[in-house]
Amino acid sequence: MGKGALALLITGGTENWAPQRWRERFLRCCPDRIVALIPDDAIDPAMVRYAAVWKPKPGALGAFPNLGVIFNLGAGVDAVMADATLPDVPLVRVAVDDLTRRMTEYVVMHVLMQHRRQRYYEQSQRDRVWTPKLQWAAGALRVGIMGLGVLGRDAAEVLARIGFNVAGWSGTPKSVPGITCFAGEAELPAFLARTDVLVCLLPLTPATRGILDTKTFAGLAHDGVLGGPVVINAGRGGLQVEDDILAALDDGTLLAVTLDVFATEPLPASSPFWSHPKVTLSPHNAADTDPDAISLYVADQIAAFERGETLANVVDRKVGY
Repeated sequence: MGKGALALLITGGTENWAPQRWRERFLRCCPDRIVALIPDDAIDPAMVRYAAVWKPKPGALGAFPNLGVIFNLGAGVDAVMADATLPDVPLVRVAVDDLTRRMTEYVVMHVLMQHRRQRYYEQSQRDRVWTPKLQWAAGALRVGIMGLGVLGRDAAEVLARIGFNVAGWSGTPKSVPGITCFAGEAELPAFLARTDVLVCLLPLTPATRGILDTKTFAGLAHDGVLGGPVVINAGRGGLQVEDDILAALDDGTLLAVTLDVFATEPLPASSPFWSHPKVTLSPHNAADTDPDAISLYVADQIAAFERGETLANVVDRKVGY
């Protein structure tokens, strides 16, 4: 068959993530390989050995009888995993340093905004009021990271270096030097009870869907320096129960939230999140990594695979990440 062709199945995207731009990138990265944007480019399905995808239409990948590897172009693989007809071949997730650094930037920025009372000082500036408040040390703020994969681990380590009191929780036991680690449903209450700022970087799986709910919010620490718990979700929209978030903000269970992801994206103009005074939101760009870096990552993985090397960052379909 020679070098297998690469099919691109990409739905939507902003200007920089548009399907045609992905084609241009992969043509540069793979000059000696057939690259076909589906459905724009005609190609014999039997020639396709690799697929690079972002939210492909259900059933589309089943059209390639010789497909060997699927590369997901974003961090979350839940949209691909939802396809009941997904071919039984390795599914590789993106794990590039650029993505990790950007997510850590986002997490650290929003933890610091809470820690240094940035919203209060923004209002003070608008009101032309000079009223500095007592500032506690970083070690007085207890940050809890839900999800200790590559992204969660890096964010936890950087926050700890700044001086925050950091702990982590994951579905299965993990070990991160200098970080107190909790695992499993049995240890979740203890983790929540010591957390002032909850950062969620979990993958979306059947076990994690809706984990940010009323029960979780009620379990967070309410005796911390902030005066109430804060939630930061930069994982997936399906992790959060949005009605529960709004109710918790309105009844005081939560002091504030920062949300980068939502159940429906783009966020509808009618959503109360846009104007809620206790909500900070962003348009799912916490780790909107460089597409050129992702293209090179996929091209390098394909080249290594064809040399007989083992694929990196293959998704365990049984757990969903």
